[in-house]
Amino acid sequence: MTDFVRICSTEDIPKATAVRADVDGTEIAVVHAEDGTFHAVYDECSHAAVALSEGEIDGCTIECWLHGSRFDLRTGEPTGLPATEPVPVYPVEVRDGDIYVSLTPTNGVTAP
Repeated sequence: MTDFVRICSTEDIPKATAVRADVDGTEIAVVHAEDGTFHAVYDECSHAAVALSEGEIDGCTIECWLHGSRFDLRTGEPTGLPATEPVPVYPVEVRDGDIYVSLTPTNGVTAP
């Protein structure tokens, strides 16, 4: 069974924003997408060591603020250059208004 860790309340993350969370030493960007869904990705751009949680949310993508790389929040795949490598995506569960994240990537990509 996958272990989920409570991150915060859903109310702590307004739509189209992200927060940074440290889960057992792994930095995670927890994102509230514009469609109301919650996602979690490794909080570092695969192109440059920059926090994705500081980037902009557009639909179900997050954009790195430094060079403009974009990543699909569902798959971790880059959707805009200069990034060419995906970022890890983590399972998210919403329980009783709280967000829980597991460190077992759903896309098979591991954090560096």
